[in-house]
Amino acid sequence: MSKKIATIPFQGTPQQEQELLAVIASLKDQQGCLMPIMQKAQDIYGYLPIEVQTIIAEQLNIPLEKVFGVSTFYAQFTLSPKGKYRISVCLGTACYVKGSGRVLELLEEKLGIGVGEITPDGKFSLDDCRCVGACGLAPVFMINDDVYGRLTGKAEEIDEILAKYAD
Repeated sequence: MSKKIATIPFQGTPQQEQELLAVIASLKDQQGCLMPIMQKAQDIYGYLPIEVQTIIAEQLNIPLEKVFGVSTFYAQFTLSPKGKYRISVCLGTACYVKGSGRVLELLEEKLGIGVGEITPDGKFSLDDCRCVGACGLAPVFMINDDVYGRLTGKAEEIDEILAKYAD
């Protein structure tokens, strides 16, 4: 599975950039500093857009390809921003055999986005995962920390759940 790259424009602030530069300055002389810097950068921005990766590469005087390679290799890094409401559909065995694939399809339809993407308004992002530890409730998905289980895979059910997040 390849990582999706952001589909909405980068909107970093000067304050975020100053915070990132301070992090880089404090860590750059340490052996193996790239991963901790990238982790802090993701904490600052919420994801690792190419603009942020470029700053890191330039400040560390390393090729951008190296930073990009690390960001795409490790699952902890994301290249796309996450929505205010992060939806994660479990595609683990228990959930999948009970219909989570259909639930994911419905969410993609309703939100107009695919896995790894964010709605244009920044409200929802959609991801899949392998297990949320709620196999007894299969199929399940989460919106932030809220778990929705024993789903039927009906459109009305998805509409009802999403309506709770209409603020």
